[in-house]
Parts: sequence; structure tokens; C-alpha cells
Amino acid sequence: MKRSAPLQRRTPLRSTKALKRSAFGLASAKTQLKRSELKARIKKPTVADGSKYLAACRGEPCFLQISHVCCGDWGTVVPAHSNQSIHGKGMGIKAQHRYTIPCCMTCHIWLDTGSTSRETKVALFNAALHAWEPVRAKKMGIEVNQLEEVA
Repeated sequence: MKRSAPLQRRTPLRSTKALKRSAFGLASAKTQLKRSELKARIKKPTVADGSKYLAACRGEPCFLQISHVCCGDWGTVVPAHSNQSIHGKGMGIKAQHRYTIPCCMTCHIWLDTGSTSRETKVALFNAALHAWEPVRAKKMGIEVNQLEEVA
């Protein structure tokens, strides 16, 4: 089917001047510059930053050492991230890498999926993190005061 006449607009096109005057127009150049400066100031963590904290866990013993759970096998020690939202944990998001502790596989599974109360798990994790921070700082060559400033 072929049209006999070209298509006609029912409403006129809006000019660029009308866009600038409207409430939904584009932001001014000054506002856009401010927004880009704000975005540039935010430092996003890189893979290299996190890998230092994870590498510090290698070759360490399990710091949770939960009785009747811990296998004591150093070969299965992995970095266990915190499950607390105050450490940056969210749905589908791990906590920040500085909130990890070396943990054997059985303790890690207990921490993530065990049937014990959340308060008990939080208390044990925080105690292990408190014990691990000076060891990690010494291993990474960081002063403990610097770690507190970063947090």
C-alpha cells in the first residue's frame, strides 16, 4: 500500500529555546561541570586494593577456630568476608575486603550457613577480626592507626 500524501505532523516541533525555558530542559553547563567534579572525586576501589587484603590471608591459621566445627587444616584457609551490613555487605554484594579474616573451610561454611543465632556469629566474627587486624597490619606493613583512619 502506497501513501498518496506525505506524513503530516499534528503538533509543531519545539525549538531549542523552548527546551531551555522548560522545567525539564537540560542542566546548565555550570551544573554539569559541578556534577562531573563530584564524580571525579569519588575513588572507587580497584582490584589491586582488595587483593592485598586477600593475599594477607594466605598461609595463616584459621582465626575463627569454632569448637566442634574447626577442622584445623591450614590447607583449606580462605578469606571469609563479613556478613554485616555495617561492613558494606548487601544483597549480592560482598563486604569490603578489609573486613575479611583467614578462616578454614568448615568454619567459613558454618559462618555463612550455620544454624546458630546471628548475634553469636557476629560476636565471634568481630572478635576474630579484632585479633586479625594487628597481624594483618604487620604482614602488610601498615600501621594500625592508618587502618583506623581508612575505616
